[in-house]
Amino acid sequence: MRHNGYPYFLFSQPDEIDHCLILDRFDPHHNNNNNGKYGIESRCVAWAPDQSYIAWSSGNCTVQLIPWCKQKQRSLRNDEDILHPKRSLDCKENVWSVAFGCGKSESIGTARFKFGQNSILATGLQSGRIKLWNCKSGSLLMVLFDHKDVISSLNFAPDFSLFLVSASHDGTLKLWDLNDDGNMYQTLRPHSKRLHGCRWSPDRKYIACVGDFKCAVLWKTDEKKIVRKFQGHYNTVMSCEFSPDGALLATASYDTRVILWDCDTGEVIRELGHMLPAPRPIYAGGANDHFVRNLSFSCDGRHVASVCDDGFIRVWNLAEEGDPCRIGVSVNSNALCCSFSPDGRALAVGNREGVVEILSCPRKIESLQHLCRLTTRRHLPTTKIDHLHLPLRLKEFLKYKHI
Repeated sequence: MRHNGYPYFLFSQPDEIDHCLILDRFDPHHNNNNNGKYGIESRCVAWAPDQSYIAWSSGNCTVQLIPWCKQKQRSLRNDEDILHPKRSLDCKENVWSVAFGCGKSESIGTARFKFGQNSILATGLQSGRIKLWNCKSGSLLMVLFDHKDVISSLNFAPDFSLFLVSASHDGTLKLWDLNDDGNMYQTLRPHSKRLHGCRWSPDRKYIACVGDFKCAVLWKTDEKKIVRKFQGHYNTVMSCEFSPDGALLATASYDTRVILWDCDTGEVIRELGHMLPAPRPIYAGGANDHFVRNLSFSCDGRHVASVCDDGFIRVWNLAEEGDPCRIGVSVNSNALCCSFSPDGRALAVGNREGVVEILSCPRKIESLQHLCRLTTRRHLPTTKIDHLHLPLRLKEFLKYKHI
């Protein structure tokens, strides 16, 4: 963790903010001849949709697949669950991204591969290849070829349709249909520069991507066109994620900020600063020691986690102003990635040493008002909220203007 004389938080000292408890810790198995060298970082971590597994890149071209018990909030030993054994997957090259997918019931058709409801792990590699693995057996299912450079991000559609989107340093997004034997059916090029992150919207109508071009781009998948650009960052944007209702898009950037955007209008809803005072654009656009590397939205729609080069892991409550509600500290090595568990009770954080820590994020019962907003915003965009016969204050709440 770096101490450069700047205050880290607006109102509190780090020891005055609740700290996340460490539920579990996974250490890598590095070869002695690679210790400390490039390629040992834990660049990516992901949870299975049913929370039965957690996967992370542990360095030396391997991905660890760890069984997880969400009731006990810890990993399982092999003798505790024979149906979900611990596995180490040798990907033969550096792993930059991982994502879990799960299909519906067994499909009827002529496809060679039948995935059914089995969990699948996709791994994005440095060469531009994507390898798909059977989580239960640990066997390699197929390899997807088309990208020319690093696969920086992978994301399965949230409706269990087994559509996969990949983002690459070659500047393209590619859409794959695993139910059609991994057919690559669409290529999108938002910019000539490198891409770092991509996400499906909860309704699968849109794809958001970010990269070296200092903004986020929103694509409408069925029309293959850009519908909106979210412009306001001063530096590379590394990560993006939708809120569970699809109303908000969060982006994390090297300019020291996480920005929450209205997906329908492109309006900035809130900025989460990681450096105080906030740097001027010319400084935010360069090396500032407060790069925000990654973010994750909780399933409750209220909490966002972010990891920053200052050594802190922050968990923000969007219903509260000011400082994060919880923090974690990456003592020996800066964190690179984070991911909330599907139930929102745990946060996985990977760092430069290849270590993954699972932090506790206790959940409270959400207000009926907030739950109604989540349900409403899944069906109504911002533009239609204004036409409702509701009090102005309630409209502003539905549009997240209060956060």
